[in-house]
Amino acid sequence: MSFMYPLVLVVAGVVSAAAVTAYVLIQRRRSAAMAAAGLPQTRRGAIRRHLPYALILAALPLLLGGLARPQANLSVPHVAGTVVLVVDASNSMMAKDLEPSRLGAAQQAATDFAKSQPSTVDIGVVVFGQQALTTQAPSSDHDEAVAAIRRLKSGGGTSLGQAILAALSVIVGKPVSLPDDPNVPQNDLGYWGSATIVLFSDGENTAGPDAALAAGVAADAGVHIETVGVGTTKGATVEVDGFQLATALNEDLLTTIAATTGATTTRQATRRRWPRPRSRSTCASRSRKSRWSSRPCSPVRPSSCLRSAGC
Repeated sequence: MSFMYPLVLVVAGVVSAAAVTAYVLIQRRRSAAMAAAGLPQTRRGAIRRHLPYALILAALPLLLGGLARPQANLSVPHVAGTVVLVVDASNSMMAKDLEPSRLGAAQQAATDFAKSQPSTVDIGVVVFGQQALTTQAPSSDHDEAVAAIRRLKSGGGTSLGQAILAALSVIVGKPVSLPDDPNVPQNDLGYWGSATIVLFSDGENTAGPDAALAAGVAADAGVHIETVGVGTTKGATVEVDGFQLATALNEDLLTTIAATTGATTTRQATRRRWPRPRSRSTCASRSRKSRWSSRPCSPVRPSSCLRSAGC
């Protein structure tokens, strides 16, 4: 604990000591006068007479000490971080092995996820097919993220690698590409341990860059990629340009992407709980003046989770 005006404490001590001394001297003179007059003094009467004044004298230093503006820093858990929702909108997401379709189920899941997060978690949205597009930059306005999710339309091929690189670009604030040498980490990206990518996809990958290598770049930057498998392993058929194409959930690729970054994968059709994105916690310090500041603290995870569509 510290004091904004420490000199006031000295004044409070002097004033309190002077008040106690004055009261003691006055009571001694009073007692001497009563004894000289031959008036009796009972113990019970003395307690009743001194108690109110004793309470006032005890409260005086506390009241004066308050003028010194005492203040203390308290550590309060404060969940904060960045989550980028990456939603597959390729042609295969039109399959109806989930209701109303894979894309519809992914939109509902991503919407529920965004609504369940605290306002201290910034949420961005990236939609991808063969190319990836940032439709909502990370923001604490979750309603805008939900609106971006609901606007998604399906079409085109699938590039999981491009989706991961686009999400990383949103997180680090500059374009990210695969390194010329996959064995050399990209040290210029920095460390983004408070950021998480949640990837909603059926895992059908039809175009480069390599998704596993892109996941490796994310791992080097400290970003976890939680993958959510949308669809069933039994699969379904979709019509594209007049052709019937078979499509099924590719769990192996989604598991590889998640495992590369030390994260987990979830099957939307069978799990009731979605992965909880990792975030950082800050300790908010509050003084008596109600001014807040933040500093790094021990990591926590948001407690919210999602229920799977169709379960």
